[in-house]
Formats: sequence, structure tokens, C-alpha cells
Amino acid sequence: MSGLADLTLGFIPLTDCAPLVVAKSLGFFAEEGLEVTLSREASWATIRDKVAVGALDGAHMLAPMALAAGLGDDGVVAAPMLAPLALNLNGSAITVSTALADALRAVDPEGMAAETVTARPLARLIEQRRGQGAPPLIFAVVFPHSMHSYALRYWLAQAGVDPDHDVRLVVTPPPRVVAHLQSGGIDGFCVGAPWNAVAVSEGVGEILIKASTFWPGGPDKVFGVTQAWAARRPDDLRAALRALIRAAAWADEPGNHAELVALLSRPDHVGAEPEVLARALRQEIVFHRDAAGLPRREHALWFLSQMVRWGQVGPDLDLEAVADQVYRPDLFREAALSVGPVVEPAMAFADASPPPPAALFDGAPFDPADARGYAAGFAISRVGG
Repeated sequence: MSGLADLTLGFIPLTDCAPLVVAKSLGFFAEEGLEVTLSREASWATIRDKVAVGALDGAHMLAPMALAAGLGDDGVVAAPMLAPLALNLNGSAITVSTALADALRAVDPEGMAAETVTARPLARLIEQRRGQGAPPLIFAVVFPHSMHSYALRYWLAQAGVDPDHDVRLVVTPPPRVVAHLQSGGIDGFCVGAPWNAVAVSEGVGEILIKASTFWPGGPDKVFGVTQAWAARRPDDLRAALRALIRAAAWADEPGNHAELVALLSRPDHVGAEPEVLARALRQEIVFHRDAAGLPRREHALWFLSQMVRWGQVGPDLDLEAVADQVYRPDLFREAALSVGPVVEPAMAFADASPPPPAALFDGAPFDPADARGYAAGFAISRVGG
């Protein structure tokens, strides 16, 4: 008997699972008194369901999925979650097939050459295809409640493309999107690293806009557990958070990236080629600096505003209450402050002041105090009809 507390934590093979992989591989979990088994899962739905029923103690999780899991939508039994730590900022991108990219350049070369590529060329191509009687283009997202889904929807709608009527959206697990793009089953996708870089390296895709351009410093994944589990095992949760904070700080250090790439490239982790993973790490993914680990209330409210905008939640949902129940910066701060000198910036990011209002690529301001009004203020929205 080791005397360590046993935990099984799930992850999806993506670059932003790095804090879990590092904490396990470098012994940070063990140093915090935890014997952790990492479980590589096939899909986000599997992650959600296994955490909900207790088959996993916690997991690498889509931030909006953690918010939605307690609402019992889509016929799924509600399992209220906690997000006591954010795993990363940035890291995803919108990628299209090379054939679609060429077609977009043909219809709108200036739009495709712009510093920030909007969906204006796509809107023009869709109109052209509609006149020709062509079927709708197909775009993949990794889960309906995900930053990837909301980013793609926002990007499309900003140019007048209705994501529910002008294109077809399908759900595809991250490791499968490149194969589907190559086979012609989809025309584009929004997914996290390294799969956009994989599509480019294999010559089948072209990145149009990165998350760091769509929303500089925007949120993505969290570490998620059920509220019931957190109540039963508060000491184990605090220990896991301490280990993950240390791992995130380690992963952010450029001098550690070669070792990080070697860890992530293992087939039981991400399994992508080392050079592709190294490229993904250079694409501005952040694990620790800039208060990346702090689960910010305003991030939760932006996600909830998108659920309202696209009709995923009812009109009477108390968005602020949901945000406060799921996003727990207090738990993060407690763990971060207790790490002490092991992670030098711990005090600074634990007490990080709120950032300025979200600055998305189109400049539209987001006021967390009026998330519902924000959702209703777009020309393309499901609010009110």
C-alpha cells in the first residue's frame, strides 16, 4: 500500500491536456499525495458521462460543457460540475480544406489576404453555391457546448452566415477531424491544437483564424469535477489543483518544451508527431502565465451568453447563479497561494485583477453584467425566436 489517494482522471488527446500529463509524468501528483491514473478517452461526451457517474474522478474538460452538465439538457441526467482551475488560454483555430481555401481565394482574394480573415469570403461563396444549387458546406465542432462551437458560430455569424441554416454543423471527436477533412466528409473544422497543425502538415488543411486572433487570451479548457465529488474529497481536490498549477507553470517554460513535446507525442498521450506538437506550442497556447489558471467569472458568463444566443438554454436561466456555482476562483486561489515558493508567480496570479472587457476580433464589447442583453444584441441570434 502506497498510502496515496487514488484518482482516475480523464483527458482527450490535445495539447492542452499537458498539465495533467506533466503532473503525472513528473511526479507532481505523487508529491501531493495522489496516485493518479490518466485515462485517454475517445470523445467529450464520454468525458462528461464518466465524470458524471463517477467512473472518472475528474477530467480535462471543455469549459462550456462543465457549465452545461448541471442543466440536464439533451436528455442527459444533470450532474452539477465545478471548474476550479482553467487549463489553458488560446490554442484552437478554424481550419478549412485546401480545396475550400482555394475556392475562398477565388471568390474574395482581398478578404483571404486580410490580416484577420473573417467569414466574408465564405459568405460570398455560400451565396454563389446557393445559386448553383450546391449542398451546404459541412463544418465540424468537437461538442455543442465548447469554445470551438461558439467561436465558429460567432465567426460565421459576424459575416452574416447563419450557422444553423447556411452551413451544416456536425460533431466530431478531435483526433478524427483531420481524417474526415482529408476524405471530404467535412469542409472545415474548429478544434484545439495540435489537430489544426496536423491538417496543415499533412497538406489537407489551411488555418484561417487562430483563437489568439479571435479572442486574444480567450478561455478554452478547465479541470472539471462533480460538485458532489468535491464535497466528499476536498483535500484530494486541493492536492490535485496544487499539482496541476505546478505542472502548468512547468509547461509554460520554453526551456521545458522539448521534454513536454516528448511527453505529449507518446501514443498513450496525444500521439501526434513531435514537430507538429512543437508548432502547436508556439501558436500562443498559454497554460500558466497571464493568470491563465484562474477560472474567471466573466469567461463563464460569455459562454453562457452564447448558450442563450444559440437557444441552448431556456430564457429564464439565472446565468449569474450558474456561473458562480460552477466557476470557483476561490478554490483556485486557495490552492495557488498554498503552493508558495514552489511556483514563484503563485501569489501574483492568485490575486490577479479582473482583465479588461473581452476584446474579440470584431471589437464588439462584452459586458458580463448584461450577458443576456449581449446575446440578444446580435443580428443573427436565436433569442426571441
